[in-house]
Amino acid sequence: MGQLMPLLIVIGALVVVLGPFTALARHIRRRGTAGGGLRGALAAHDEAFHGTAADSYYELQVQTDRKAPVPDDRWKRGPRSGRRA
Repeated sequence: MGQLMPLLIVIGALVVVLGPFTALARHIRRRGTAGGGLRGALAAHDEAFHGTAADSYYELQVQTDRKAPVPDDRWKRGPRSGRRA
């Protein structure tokens, strides 16, 4: 029993520490509140320590917010399609 006690103490400590984190993760997944906050925290970290990563993050945000261009069929028609421009 003397050799088993330290192992039981370590396992018990892990359960005590990781149990609330598991419950918190379940709660966050159910409510869906982790996405924006985590993305913002990582963006702030990248901006402070990795300049090129922050630039890439902002470029991706601009591309996401950009609207799709209106289709223009002038490029599909040939110059002699019979229509006037």
